[in-house]
Amino acid sequence: MHGSRRVVLQSGERDHASYRSSGDREARRRARRIARAGRALVPARRAPTDNVSELTARTNDEGWETVFAAWLRTSKANDKDAIFVFSVGGGDAERNVSANLVHALDEGKRRGLKIFGVVGRNGGHTKKIGDNVIVVPTVDAALVTPHTESFQAVVWHCLVSHPQLQIKETKR
Repeated sequence: MHGSRRVVLQSGERDHASYRSSGDREARRRARRIARAGRALVPARRAPTDNVSELTARTNDEGWETVFAAWLRTSKANDKDAIFVFSVGGGDAERNVSANLVHALDEGKRRGLKIFGVVGRNGGHTKKIGDNVIVVPTVDAALVTPHTESFQAVVWHCLVSHPQLQIKETKR
């Protein structure tokens, strides 16, 4: 996707947590590196969670349910961009589960963004409206969350280990 940018959204218990560890800071740097891949002359777009102060202000002003959709509305995201979702359930509009993710995906679709995802359970809203979504099969209902998140970690590591996206060479 030459000339494209990506926005990574993560749903679940941690999608409102601030980044606290050096590993999280490294993940943010890698996410920005992924956003820059293939377009050296175009500045990277920041993720909505990069600025915790802005995210908190938006949440206070607009509410948690629409914070990511509101961020997308003010962004320069267009049909050359994509949203990449990591979520266990993928959001559910009818049951009002991960409403912030559902609204962000709907806004992304309205703007012509591609939607990619790695989700668990039945894939939820992400699977329903996404362009390319991997649904991690349920092996044991009691272990849906750890299995899904483990597979997401493998996908994430494959992305950040890709030679064009790496910040540092992989240890041998």
